[in-house]
Amino acid sequence: MRLHPQVLSARACASYLHSVAMFRLQGSKVLAVDMTGDAVKAKNGSMVAYDGQMAFKKMSGGGEGIRGMVTRRITGEQMTVMEVSGRGTCWFADRASEINLVSLQGDKLYVESSNLLATDGGLRTGTSFTGLRGASQGNGLFTTTVEGHGQAAIMSDGPAVVLRVSRQYPLTVDPGAYIAHQGNLNQSFQSGVTFRTFMGEGGGEAFQIRFEGDGLVYVQPSERNTIAGDV
Repeated sequence: MRLHPQVLSARACASYLHSVAMFRLQGSKVLAVDMTGDAVKAKNGSMVAYDGQMAFKKMSGGGEGIRGMVTRRITGEQMTVMEVSGRGTCWFADRASEINLVSLQGDKLYVESSNLLATDGGLRTGTSFTGLRGASQGNGLFTTTVEGHGQAAIMSDGPAVVLRVSRQYPLTVDPGAYIAHQGNLNQSFQSGVTFRTFMGEGGGEAFQIRFEGDGLVYVQPSERNTIAGDV
């Protein structure tokens, strides 16, 4: 009998505590970051409050400097971030989105730039080619990557769930519900029908993303409008 993919709590995946800035959730829609002289990178304009002594600096190229700015302009994967440094606690939020913590231990997170709220200052960000997956979501052909050791905060429209992918049990995801993934996963792009098509509500050609390998895929319960059809 085939088992369903394992569903994990997004917050349960965030038990790793970085040695500098400490990420924690206050409720499900506010991120609190405790800092002791270190720095974090966050979505520009997402600070809602802070105590202690903090400094804010807008960063170019998604925090990757001039090279990152040029790369993002070429790829179309835009991301405006600020560096927050100091001592105290800073709170972040964006449009009442649900916030989920992701722990990285030397691996890489692939995430849509619009879903990335904050990262440890020591984590490296960049861009990666996504091909038709990005196009199907109405985004560019590139997505944002985050790698290193530390924590990242990602956002979702509604509480996110984390789906386990194993070599025995691959996973197929609606591109409108996809947020991010991490681990040793291979992606393929396939056409087919969606659940709405079965209900007679779909229209046009629909596509899905198939993940194979070993890793985690983050999905949200609310779907984006995509150019691949009414998914």
